[in-house]
Amino acid sequence: MLCVLFFRKPPVKPVFLIQEKKSVTDKVLLLPDHIANQIAAGEVIQRPASAVKELLENAVDAGATNVQLIIQDAGKTLIQVIDNGAGMSETDARMSFERHATSKIQTIEDLFHIRTMGFRGEALASIAAVAQVELKTKRAEDDAGTYIEIENSVVKKQEPVAMPNGTNISMKNLFFNIPARRSFLKSNAAEMRHIVDEFTRVALSFPHIFFSLTANGQQLFHLDEGNLKLRILQLLGNNYNAKLVSVKEETDYMNIYGFVGKPETAKKTRGDQYFFVNNRFIKSPYLNHAVMNAYQKMIAKDSFPMYVLFIELDPAQVDVNVHPTKQEIKFEDEKIIYAFLQAAVKHSLAQFSITPTLDFDLDASIQQLPSIQQPFTKQKEEATASTSIFKGFTQKHQAHFIEKGELKQWKNFFESPKENQESGVGIRESIEKPEDLSRLSHFMPHEEVDPTQLLNTYFIVSSTNGFLLIHQQAAHERIIYERLLEATKGKTIAAQRSMFPVTVELSPADAAVLEELLPDLQNLGYMIESFGKNTFVVQGTPADVGQGNEKKIMESLLEQYKHFSNDLKFSTREKLIRSVAWQQAIKPGTILSGNEMKTLVEDLFKCSTPNSTPNGSPTYIEFKKDYLDKLFRK
Repeated sequence: MLCVLFFRKPPVKPVFLIQEKKSVTDKVLLLPDHIANQIAAGEVIQRPASAVKELLENAVDAGATNVQLIIQDAGKTLIQVIDNGAGMSETDARMSFERHATSKIQTIEDLFHIRTMGFRGEALASIAAVAQVELKTKRAEDDAGTYIEIENSVVKKQEPVAMPNGTNISMKNLFFNIPARRSFLKSNAAEMRHIVDEFTRVALSFPHIFFSLTANGQQLFHLDEGNLKLRILQLLGNNYNAKLVSVKEETDYMNIYGFVGKPETAKKTRGDQYFFVNNRFIKSPYLNHAVMNAYQKMIAKDSFPMYVLFIELDPAQVDVNVHPTKQEIKFEDEKIIYAFLQAAVKHSLAQFSITPTLDFDLDASIQQLPSIQQPFTKQKEEATASTSIFKGFTQKHQAHFIEKGELKQWKNFFESPKENQESGVGIRESIEKPEDLSRLSHFMPHEEVDPTQLLNTYFIVSSTNGFLLIHQQAAHERIIYERLLEATKGKTIAAQRSMFPVTVELSPADAAVLEELLPDLQNLGYMIESFGKNTFVVQGTPADVGQGNEKKIMESLLEQYKHFSNDLKFSTREKLIRSVAWQQAIKPGTILSGNEMKTLVEDLFKCSTPNSTPNGSPTYIEFKKDYLDKLFRK
C-alpha cells in the first residue's frame, strides 16, 4: 500500500509583527506610544490657544449651554474648561484619551457628513501627551462621576467623584515634558492674544451658548446667550452698533447669513473678518476676495471691511479633513460659493442704500459746506438765475458772450503791472520769460525761495541741480522712526503728563495687545497704566504729540501695530516703532508753514537713511535739470 504524505508549509509571519529577533544592525524601530503621541500632539497642540480651541469645541459637541474657560499664565500653567454638557461614562472617560478615539465617526461615510466640531479623536490624546491632565465628568443618569488623572499619556489615578452633570477638564503645565517646545512659546501677552482669538471664534459660532473667560482671576468675557448681533457687539466692541448691515440669502444649494460692516468701519487690518462654514471657523483668501469685490469702490483699496458671515450647505459638499486645525477646507464647487457670497453681500449693501458717495481724493470738509448741506430754496434759485453767468450759459447763442467788466478782469490778469506779479498774477509774462524764475516762485522755488506746499501732501525745495519733491508724511515718518530707534538704545523720549488723565476702554483682543506693548510704550514716551478689565489710563504722551485725543491715538496705534503684525519677520519692538512712527507722522491734508517745511527738510537729511520710509517707500523724488530739459526738449 502506497501512502503519500503532504506537509503544508507554515504561513509566513508578516514582517511588521516580527519583533523577536532584531539584529544589532537593524535601524527601523516602532516608536513607543508616548513618543508617538508627543509627535502627533505637535500637529494639534502647537500653543495654549490650540488646546483652548479643542476643549471648547468638545464642550459644544457635548451639548453644553454654559461653558467657562479659566486661564492661568496665558495657558502655560492652567487651561480649564467647565461645561454642563452630556458628560461621559467611566469607560468613555478612560477611552477618550486613546489616540483616534471618537464617538463621532463609525464608518468612512461618516467622514463626509460631519456636523460636529471635533471628529478625529486626537485632541485629548494629544493634550495628555504634553501636559498634566485632570478630568472630572458625570452623566445625568449616573450617581457619581469619574475622576481621571493623566500625565505623559499614562493614567496615574482613576476614582469616583461627586460633581454636577457635565465635564470639568484641567490641563496643567503645558509642554512640561518637552522643554524645547515650551521655550518656543511667546510672552504671556502674546499667547493670551491667541487664546482670545480662539475663544472669540467659538463664541461667535454659538451665540445661544453662555461663554465666560477668566484669566489670572479676572473675568475678561461674560457672554450671555442671545442673538448673533448681540454676540458680535459683546466680542468686537459696541463701536459697531448701528454700523452693521444684515446679510441673509437662502437658496436650495446653500444659505448665507450674518453681518457686514458699513464702509466707514473699514480698517487697515483684517482683524474683524470671520467666515464660518456649517458653524466651523475657516480661513479662505478666496472667499475673502469675493467680499472685497462686493465692496469695490466703496472703501479704499488698502482697507478691509468687517464681516461675520455664516455659510450653510450640505456637508457632503465640503471636505473639512484637510488640515489638523480644520481651519482650511475644500468645497466641491468653490466658484458657486464665491458667486453666491459676492451677490449676497452686494445685495445687502444695496438694500440698505450703502453706495459710494465720496470721492476719496476729495477733501471731506467740502461736503460740510453750507452750499452742499443746505437746501436749494426757491429764493436762491431766482437769485442765481438773474446772474450774467447763468444767463450766458442758458440763453440761446449767449454761451460765448462775456460782459465788458468781466473781460477787463481777465485782461488785468494777463497784463497786470509788476507790483501785482508777486501775488500770483502776471503769469503770462513770466512764462514768456522763463529765465526770470523769481516770478514763478509759487510754481518752481529756487535757492532764495521758501519751500512750497502742493496739494497739502507734498512740498518742493530746490537742490543744487534741480529740485526735490518731498512727501511730507513719508519724510516725517522716517524722522520719527530714527528718533524712536535711538530711544530703544537708551536715549529716552521726553513725555508730557496730562492734566486730566484719559481712561480708554478697549475690546478684550485689543486690551491683550496693549498689555503686551506697555513696557516698550513706556520707553517711547507713552505713560499708560492698566486699570482693570480692558481699561487703561493714559497719564501722558510724548512731548511732541498733541494732547486731547488720546483715545483715538491709542486705537490708531493698535490698528497699525496689528497691520504690521502680519509680517512675521519683524520683532515686537520693531513693529511697535514702525506703528508709532506711522501714527505720529503728519498726514496728507495737513497745511504746513514755511518754517515747518524747512525744519522737516533739515531733520530728514540728518537721518541715516533719509531717502526712504522704514518700509521702503521713497520720502522724496529728485528732479534734475538735465531731466527737466529733456521733458521740454531743450
